[in-house]
Amino acid sequence: MSVVFMTCFPAVCKVESVMLEMQDPKTGVKSQPQRLVSTTIPHAITGEDIVAWLTNCYSIGAEEAWALGTMLVAFGYIYPLQDHKRLVIKPDASLYRFQTPYFWPAQQWPVEDTDYAIYLAKRNIRKRGVLALYEQVQYNSLHKWMNHKWDFIVMQAKEQYRAGKERKKPDRVVFDCQERAYWVVHRPPPGTVSAMDYGLERMVDPNTEEVTGYCFLCLFSLFSSLVKYSVTYNKHDPFLAPCLPSNPWVTDDVTYWFLNMANVGIPTKMRVERWTFSFGELLSDPRGRDDFRLFLKKEFSGENLAFWEACEDLKWGTAATMNDKAQQVYKTFLTRGAPRWINIDGKTMEVTVKGLKHPHRYVLDAAQTHIFMLMKKDSFGRYLKSPVFKDTQKRAICPDQHMFSKKILRRPSISPIIVRQLEQEERARMATSGPVDITQVMSKLSNKEYTPAES
Repeated sequence: MSVVFMTCFPAVCKVESVMLEMQDPKTGVKSQPQRLVSTTIPHAITGEDIVAWLTNCYSIGAEEAWALGTMLVAFGYIYPLQDHKRLVIKPDASLYRFQTPYFWPAQQWPVEDTDYAIYLAKRNIRKRGVLALYEQVQYNSLHKWMNHKWDFIVMQAKEQYRAGKERKKPDRVVFDCQERAYWVVHRPPPGTVSAMDYGLERMVDPNTEEVTGYCFLCLFSLFSSLVKYSVTYNKHDPFLAPCLPSNPWVTDDVTYWFLNMANVGIPTKMRVERWTFSFGELLSDPRGRDDFRLFLKKEFSGENLAFWEACEDLKWGTAATMNDKAQQVYKTFLTRGAPRWINIDGKTMEVTVKGLKHPHRYVLDAAQTHIFMLMKKDSFGRYLKSPVFKDTQKRAICPDQHMFSKKILRRPSISPIIVRQLEQEERARMATSGPVDITQVMSKLSNKEYTPAES
């Protein structure tokens, strides 16, 4: 243990002496194998045993013992086996383990970004790319910053992951929890104050979920979605990118409208490309829905799309025909022996049939959502790989840019105020440049009455 660390944190000696007493096989906290899901974890302890031991050993209250136990967890001397995000002691049957002295703060191991990058890369391999939001942000940032040696980091992560799979399952679970607890202490999630940054004299609870951290995550998610949407639809916005053959909002050419009519025979390549963005984009386009209907007809599942369209017709139709349409949908798709019977689960069918006794616009929402998700998860992916879509994509046209023969130069009109001023200046100039008739001037002067000044 370094002298500098002990000088800066003199209370660490007392903390570690407490840890040694707690791990004493005779007088310490009793540990035993505990069942965690389907794995038996050796030498596990519960939160209530830790609080009880601290209360009895130091003759303190339960609240003070809980605060002391929470401090031990926050500094990484004890780590949880279940709730890894909140570094607190729960005075119940929650399971904990004593951290190995290798990860104790007194060791003064430098917390390097390379080690953290290897840890995140290993978790990314184990989770198959599904990381927590803050971990994904850190992973992308480290990948961009350490791009020059990222191959080495991935290689180390794969080696550690392969070595971890060779361990027994209990040992593998224990090591994963130890490593995760270490990085939660030294690389805490947003909104958590690290005990290593503020030391023993900190005045902030390191486990309080700050509102600012939550707001940051919400804003980051919002901006990420906005950027993703902008990048995806950038080329399909006529105000941001030139549309072919010409922009009808700027020119007088309306060919763009005819090429993108609702039921056009051959669509454009840009229009077909939009169908691949999402299933909702495909259904919102009448031409894409016709193409998808052809695919479902060949797979003998066209009743799903027909039911979805019937639900949309009921939802947006007139109120006078609502009851008749609801009964027609029930006879066509839902009743036993229906000509176009759809396959939905029993619970959804029960809710739908019960609601049809008193029909309204949204009585089929549950069944419609079920069929929508069924087509989205199953039929949509196969449609994008089907010969029907590939043939439509192949026959789609890409119109050439329209070349105008004459270039119209538009000049801004002059303001009426400026025109009036110019006319006045012109009249004044003409009046000064012409000859003066002295007889007219003298007649005007003679018509004026002369009034002498009062003395």
